[in-house]
Amino acid sequence: MRILTATAPTNWRDLQDQVGLVLDECGFDVEVEKTVSTARGTVELDILAEETVQGRRYSIACECKHWRSRVDQSVIHAFRTVVADLGLNLGYIISTSEFQAGAFPAAELTNIRLYTWEAFQDTFCETWLEKHFVPMVTRELDPLFSYTEPLVPSWFLEVSEADKQALRDLREKHLPLGRLAMSFTSYARFATQTPFRQLPLRESLGSWMRDPSELPAPVLDATGYRDLLQVILQLGKDAIAEFREIKMRAGCGKADAKLPNGESR
Repeated sequence: MRILTATAPTNWRDLQDQVGLVLDECGFDVEVEKTVSTARGTVELDILAEETVQGRRYSIACECKHWRSRVDQSVIHAFRTVVADLGLNLGYIISTSEFQAGAFPAAELTNIRLYTWEAFQDTFCETWLEKHFVPMVTRELDPLFSYTEPLVPSWFLEVSEADKQALRDLREKHLPLGRLAMSFTSYARFATQTPFRQLPLRESLGSWMRDPSELPAPVLDATGYRDLLQVILQLGKDAIAEFREIKMRAGCGKADAKLPNGESR
C-alpha cells in the first residue's frame, strides 16, 4: 500500500482538509463543507468534488469519520440515501478507524466506497503522482537540472577560477539529488514509462544508484510521497540558491533563462 503522508490526521477537520487537498491536487474541483438541497431538505457534505474527463462531468461526495470506534452500517445507509438523492456518481466514506463487518454488505452493489485513510491515499496515489508530484518537481527544480548537467552553461566561462572550482564542488555535491529529481520529471517519465519506486527509497534504489548514501537521509527514509516531495523541493531550492549566489557574484544576472538548445544563459 502506498501512502502520501506518514502523518496521521489529528482530528475530523484535519482529515476532511487532507482528503480535500488530495482531491484538489488530483485535479478535482473541491468544495469543503458544502451545503446542498435535496427533496428531503438541506444536507451539509464534508466534501463535494467534481472532475471533467473527456468533456464528461463526474461528481463525488466524501464523508470523513475521525472515530476511534469502527464505522457501522447505519452510516453507510444514511450516506447512500444522500448520494442517491443528489444524483452523484460516487460516495466515499473515509475513516481513520476500520469498518464494522456489516458495513461492507451495506455498501456492496452500490456506488458507495469504504476507505480507511491509508486506503484512500493508495487509491489516489497514482493520479496524485501524475497530476501533482511530477509537475511540481519539473517546474520548481528545472534550474537544478541545468546546474548539475554534464555540459557547463555559457556563463561558467565568466566566473573567476575560484568560483569555477566552487561550482564544480557544488555540482559534485548536488548531482545525486539532481539525478534523482530528474527521474521524477515529466521528461523522464515520458521517456521511460517506468513505475514509481516504492518508498522508502533506501530499500528500492538498488543498482540504479551506485551509493544511495550520497543522498540525504530524509530523502532515503521518507515513507510518504508528499513527505518525499516536500524534502526534495526544499533541498533542491537550497541547492539552486547556492549556485545562484556564485552566478550573481559573477554578475551573470538573476534569471536562469533558457537558450533554444536548452542551455542556461
